[in-house]
Amino acid sequence: MAGESLFAQLEPLLEQVSKPIQYVGGELNSKVKDWHCGGVGPHGEELTVRWTLMYPDAYEIGLPNQGVMILYEVLGERPDTIAERSYSVWADMEAAMRDAGVPQFTVDGHRAVRDFDVFGFSLSTELGYTNMLTAIDLAGIPLHSADRTDDDPIVLIGGHAAFNPEPVADFIDAAVIGDGEEALLRITDLIKAWKAEGRPGGRRELLLRLARTGGVYVPAFYDVDYLPDGRIKRVAPSPAAHGVPWRVSKHTVMDLDAWPYPKQPLVPLAETVHERMSVEIFRGCTRGCRFCQAGMITRPVRERSITGIGEMVEKGLAATGFEEVGLLSLSSADHSEIGDITKGLADRYEGSQTGLSLPSTRVDAFNIDLANELTRNGRRSGLTFAPEGGSERIRKVINKMVSEEDLINTVAAAFSAGWRQVKLYFMCGLPTETDEDVLQIADLAKRVIETGRKVSGRKDIRCTVSIGGFVPKPHTPFQWAAQLGAEETDVRLAKLKDAIKSDRRLGSSIGMRYHDGKPGIVEGLLSRGDRRVGAVIEAVWRDGGRFDGWSEHFSYDRWMDCAATAFEGSPVDVAWYTTRERDENEVLPWDHLDSGLDKDWLWDDWQDAIDERELDDCRWTPCYDCGVCPQMNTEIQIGPTGKKLLPLTVI
Repeated sequence: MAGESLFAQLEPLLEQVSKPIQYVGGELNSKVKDWHCGGVGPHGEELTVRWTLMYPDAYEIGLPNQGVMILYEVLGERPDTIAERSYSVWADMEAAMRDAGVPQFTVDGHRAVRDFDVFGFSLSTELGYTNMLTAIDLAGIPLHSADRTDDDPIVLIGGHAAFNPEPVADFIDAAVIGDGEEALLRITDLIKAWKAEGRPGGRRELLLRLARTGGVYVPAFYDVDYLPDGRIKRVAPSPAAHGVPWRVSKHTVMDLDAWPYPKQPLVPLAETVHERMSVEIFRGCTRGCRFCQAGMITRPVRERSITGIGEMVEKGLAATGFEEVGLLSLSSADHSEIGDITKGLADRYEGSQTGLSLPSTRVDAFNIDLANELTRNGRRSGLTFAPEGGSERIRKVINKMVSEEDLINTVAAAFSAGWRQVKLYFMCGLPTETDEDVLQIADLAKRVIETGRKVSGRKDIRCTVSIGGFVPKPHTPFQWAAQLGAEETDVRLAKLKDAIKSDRRLGSSIGMRYHDGKPGIVEGLLSRGDRRVGAVIEAVWRDGGRFDGWSEHFSYDRWMDCAATAFEGSPVDVAWYTTRERDENEVLPWDHLDSGLDKDWLWDDWQDAIDERELDDCRWTPCYDCGVCPQMNTEIQIGPTGKKLLPLTVI
């Protein structure tokens, strides 16, 4: 019967697999609701709307995901709605489930995913696509949307990767771009109304209703035409899909204080990558780093108030028992009241062993007072900064307005104040980059060590250089850029490694962490691909591709072999999608999805990058007309509010 627990069938499998605790559920603050909590209509119509929310990765990665946790609680608060979670199962569990005939299940009620109305995936990275296919197939849902019936749930995706859903267009029914809180509630209302009417027209009618809102993209209702050379000629609504808009708009939540989620964060049963209670202190970024898709697609900046943050921290700690609070955003130190926030929280929880943490900090937003507040109640760990580019020239190209002297002065202050280690993030393969730009990373790291030794008078100073490969992303000024090939990336990184090791006096104090260029090429294929890439994804999955975001499971050869077969006889190949530069007039696979950013503005910013011209942050300067605020009917929301975070009073 629909909605029944599968745990009796699942339990015998747990002793056969590693880490069985991740499949058990029952975490603190998780919820299991009655299957018929929404009741029935006057003629017996089912009025409960049921969502499975999945982060397509292992439990240890997926459970702390803030996006899924927020939507789980937002939907779960509705009395007529069920929201349960699912995560990717490891290979041993997948094999055991297939042998025993156990389908993809939720960890809350251990219910079959196929019994739900919506199977929603949060995709923060394209390398999760093969895991998504595994989950769809394990659930007993046809892999291709065209083969699904009225008995199958709507397969929907969101998250940053959804801003170009074309590579997975054959496998999904719908995509939502932008913030999910209000969007999913509107979708829930629409599904409930459709159910109350007796499900007229089946799933096609439901998908049409979703598409006609202008805020849900249904790939099946859009036709793609190609030119003989492989480029896209046009993406247009299908003639039979009457009322479907030419462009689909992103969703933007304003007034974050009205959305204080999660109120009761989940506490994991098994070890996860983040063991902390997190609060998103603002959303969006207007620093304008040209490589950063997250910053571009989440505009405008919307700050949560200092009092709103304080209330969330207070309730979250009480609901979880965590001893660390993560203050999250794309650039947390840029909050207009970050000093008062950190001091207020440090004062409030002094002596309680409650520590504070920020993600990597911009060099020009760091100061010792801020760092001291963050470590007052916790341990003093290393500091992390992200210059991104090794040379001043390349930092102008990417609009990372940080000079070498800014970085040296900042680390000097940190080492003087007692820090002993610094981690620096860089990228390799940026547009216009040369070997010399990358080799300057070694020079910069050596200056950091020399500076640290000088100002601290100690020899135990450490600097770790962490390097990621640059992947051009949709809806950024670099969406037209050529990607550096895997072999060229590896050669450049080898030269950098040699340059660091060449100085025996300083090199031993510098660590270097990096990935080779191969995963970046696959990510590039998926991030800027079109519908033709779907055949590659399916072939890789059928060949055993799983957990491609994990280096030990990733196979570059498998991806390249499958791509060669899928593209055989066509004008495109992997290089066509990755290392080829696009021209201004090319139709891009995601042009019909509106992130608010004007395409002409993005092109102009791409030209500014080539000319090494920087652009200021529009939070503090006049508007430079990127298009987001007028097009999305939004505005920048920043402080200061002038309020202070007072200590808690015990009555």
